[in-house]
Amino acid sequence: MTLNKLQDQISSRLAEQPGDFAVAFKDLTTGDTLLINDQAFFHAASTMKTPVMIEVYKQAAAGTFTLNDSFVLKNEFKSIVDSSVFSLNANDDSEKELYRHLGEKRTLYNLVYDMIIKSSNLATNMVIELVNARNVTQTMRQLGAKRIQVLRGVEDSKAYEKGFNNVTTAHDLMVIFEKMAKGEIVDSASSQAMINILLNQQFKEIIPARLPRDVKVAHKTGNISHVQHDSGIVFLPNGRKYVLVLLSKNLQKEEQAIKAMADVSEMIYNYVSNPDK
Repeated sequence: MTLNKLQDQISSRLAEQPGDFAVAFKDLTTGDTLLINDQAFFHAASTMKTPVMIEVYKQAAAGTFTLNDSFVLKNEFKSIVDSSVFSLNANDDSEKELYRHLGEKRTLYNLVYDMIIKSSNLATNMVIELVNARNVTQTMRQLGAKRIQVLRGVEDSKAYEKGFNNVTTAHDLMVIFEKMAKGEIVDSASSQAMINILLNQQFKEIIPARLPRDVKVAHKTGNISHVQHDSGIVFLPNGRKYVLVLLSKNLQKEEQAIKAMADVSEMIYNYVSNPDK
C-alpha cells in the first residue's frame, strides 16, 4: 500500500463522521509522514498534560526541585483572569481518589503520574501552579512546537468564558512525541522516564483499542464535550516505532467518532507492519 492510498482510506473513514479531524503520523524508522489538517487549532483538553510533564522534567533537571519532593494536596487555585480562587469538582474529574486526601502530602512524581495515566485535574492544577503555564509554552517553542499554547490549569471558568483556552495542533504534538521517542527531551533518561509513565495510560479507547496486545502505546488522551483526542508513540515488538496524533472537534456522535479514530489507528498500524499489502 502507498502512503497516498493510506491517506485516502483514512480521509474517507473520517468523512463518515460529522465533525473535524486532524491526523499526524510519522514512522520513525522510514520517515514516512502523513498529515491531515495538521496545522488546525484544537482545544487541547488533556493532551496539554504531556507538555506540562515535559516542563516538570526540564525544571527537575535544572535543579528547581526533584520528583521526590512532596507537596500538600489542596483544592484551591487562582483564576488567570483576576486571581480569584476556584475549586475543582471531584465529580467532573476522571480521578477522584486524591480529593479524599486533601491536606496530605504526595510526591511530585505521584502527581505527574496521576496527571498522565488517570488524567487527574487536581494533580494537573497543582503541577501547573508549580511550573507556571508560561514556562510550559516557552519550552514548547524551544522544542519546535510553535502553536501549542498552555495558558492555564483545568476548570478555570472565568478564563474559559473569556476564551483563554489551551490549544494545540496535531503537528505540534507529533513534534514533541518524536523528540521524546528519540530521547531528545531534556535528556535520554528523562525522555524514557516520561515514556514509562505514558505507557501506563488507563484510557485506551482510541490509539491502542484495535492494536495487537504485544504493541505498546505511550500516549495521552484528551476529551471535553464534542472533542476526543489521542496522541503518543506506538512501539512494535520488532523494535519499530511511530508517532500518531488523532484530534477531533465538533463531534455529534462521540462513540462513533471514537470508533472511527480507532479504525484509523489500526489502518496505520497495518501500513507500518505490512508495508507491501
